[in-house]
Amino acid sequence: MGQPLTYADSGVIVDGESEAMRGLLGWVKQSFALRQGIGKPLLGLGHFANVLDLGGGKGLAVCGDGVGTKILVAEMLEKYDTIGIDCVAMNVNDLVCVGAEPIAFLNYIAVQTLDPELLEQLGKGLYAACAESGVTIPGGETAQLREMIAGVREGHGFDLVGTALGTVDLDKVLLGAEVSPGDAVLGLASSGIHSNGLSLARKALFDRAGLRPDERVAELGRSVGEELLEPTRLYVRPALALLHSDVDVKAMAHVTGGGVLNMRRYQSQFSLSLDWLPEPPKVFGLIQQAAGIGDEEMYVTFNMGVGLTVIVESADLDKALRVIRENGHEAWKLGEVVAEPGRQVRLKSKGLITDGERLVAE
Repeated sequence: MGQPLTYADSGVIVDGESEAMRGLLGWVKQSFALRQGIGKPLLGLGHFANVLDLGGGKGLAVCGDGVGTKILVAEMLEKYDTIGIDCVAMNVNDLVCVGAEPIAFLNYIAVQTLDPELLEQLGKGLYAACAESGVTIPGGETAQLREMIAGVREGHGFDLVGTALGTVDLDKVLLGAEVSPGDAVLGLASSGIHSNGLSLARKALFDRAGLRPDERVAELGRSVGEELLEPTRLYVRPALALLHSDVDVKAMAHVTGGGVLNMRRYQSQFSLSLDWLPEPPKVFGLIQQAAGIGDEEMYVTFNMGVGLTVIVESADLDKALRVIRENGHEAWKLGEVVAEPGRQVRLKSKGLITDGERLVAE
């Protein structure tokens, strides 16, 4: 098997990322002072989305994200009709985490060459996700960048990113300040790998394990490429249903890059103790075996079967689970908030706890 294959080995360097971004973020933060009143950013950096003041107690939530190297798997299989779903999902799922209702999505597509079929298939996925989420696509941009864009198939390289907009009453912005000991932590099932950790997944499954993208894997019931292309699950419907119900929702977290570390993105200083975790989809076991890495790496790289977490008042647990399931999603109680400072996440069944940006053995 050889040495363990980590996320850093696949080309994604997490350690030192904050230092590398320091200069850029310094200028970004300075821009906040350029507007007062209408358009003023009301949150700092680091939330799932920022909120701009629209006046009258109303806010416009904004965020942006892309699909990453999942695009390379689409190119390998020449299957492009679901990548648009991923792009929309990565954005609208972030918006709901600050309590916003997504209303619009803008896309940016950079291509090596103009390919009408590719573009139509991307549009098909974008529309499908927007239809499910109740948002429009009022505009976007397509750029031809032959000298800059290269994929795994000559002439078919592309990149896809987007920006989502949503509305939220300023007195209902969800930041997690009220998260308290005893609150219940719920997890909503993911559909698979979603759109994070694909660099490590590709290196492990294709390079290390020697699997072909179109090779059928018995444990998966389909090809490994098809499994990796399973679209990111959209959580807008269950999230909005919870927010519009009488459930006391304290916080939400979209579990993306960083895995369980995303669960700490709330303002309260209390910690999370997760007593139970679902069995991860089989693709994660294949990746872990091929990469030769432990749970401490897997749970800070992948969603491991939980794509969205919600913290609710403990008395509302059963009601929250019912609302989620009535909106077509599986969900479970993972654990609870505990009276320990530092916003740590403890995975009790794995014997792991967060230590900065890592998971370590207790």
